[in-house]
Amino acid sequence: MEIKTKNSSMTLSSSSPKPKKPRPVSPTYSAQDKAQAVLRVWTERCKPAEVCRELKVNWVTFEQWQQRAMEGMLQALEPRLNLAKGQALSPRLQALLFKRQQASTARKIVERLEQIQLAKPPEDAAKTP
Repeated sequence: MEIKTKNSSMTLSSSSPKPKKPRPVSPTYSAQDKAQAVLRVWTERCKPAEVCRELKVNWVTFEQWQQRAMEGMLQALEPRLNLAKGQALSPRLQALLFKRQQASTARKIVERLEQIQLAKPPEDAAKTP
């Protein structure tokens, strides 16, 4: 019968794991800085990769800035809503409120159905015609 010994390299690596390097803190930029970066790309004064490298942000972050800038611009350019008619909310906010209202209505319906079921007398399963 032969006795197997553990591999010494494995015991060394498992006994002292390498500490994880702390993740670098990403810089924070103001809305004006972000807008200027996006406009520099949109006016073709520099390429997106240059802006990402300069600001030390990844492509996904810069792409989100561009999407938010486009949404903000489109929302700002929509015709002004008539306050006299009570339509003071943006379409996006109206949609969010509508969804919340639907969820609230559905919850109330479920609660009412539960109340009805609790108030209903139990049917006897033994009684069969």
